[in-house]
Amino acid sequence: MVETAVVIAASPPNQTAPILADGAFVVAADGGADTALALGLHVDLAIGDFDSLSAGGLAALGRAGTRIEKHPAAKNATDLELALDAALAAAPRSILVVGSAGGRLDHVLSSLELLASSRYVGVELDAQLGDALVHVIRDSRAFQGTPGELLSLHAVHGAARGVLTEGLRYPLVGETLEPGSSRGVSNVFAEPEARVSLTDGVLLAIRPGVER
Repeated sequence: MVETAVVIAASPPNQTAPILADGAFVVAADGGADTALALGLHVDLAIGDFDSLSAGGLAALGRAGTRIEKHPAAKNATDLELALDAALAAAPRSILVVGSAGGRLDHVLSSLELLASSRYVGVELDAQLGDALVHVIRDSRAFQGTPGELLSLHAVHGAARGVLTEGLRYPLVGETLEPGSSRGVSNVFAEPEARVSLTDGVLLAIRPGVER
């Protein structure tokens, strides 16, 4: 068992360096290995079909003794899903995904839905996607922030019921947020700490312009 697992997808190096905990189990999803190598990080596991990993990166992983798990291009899961499942197999308390919010819109949507999958129940899951910090909320979580900072709540995979917020400018008190509803969009930190809880369902808390 490890305390923290970090999944690195393709992302600018300056997004990744400050947020890796000492002793974290590092999984690189395909071309994310090039990012990790550029930062001088040791990758414990590289996984994917490697259509975006450079030949030099693949050779460097071999020299570093990284475990490499190659999958065919024609597969039933994205490289990110494979990497997340591999991270989960290490039984971490928390998982941090680092990637980009740019590129293909279908991949961005798939990634957000994947983060909220029921298979990750019991793991504290966050993602730094471009300049947005995303938290998965299944029961109750508290976040440190700056008054005036934006925080949006989105229900995923069904209604989120009994939603209660503290420390936000526009309080929600026992409300139900439906997928597709804009009710939780553009709330604002009113205090240095905000707490969001719910009785049923799953929420994504998205904080634009915030880096972990």
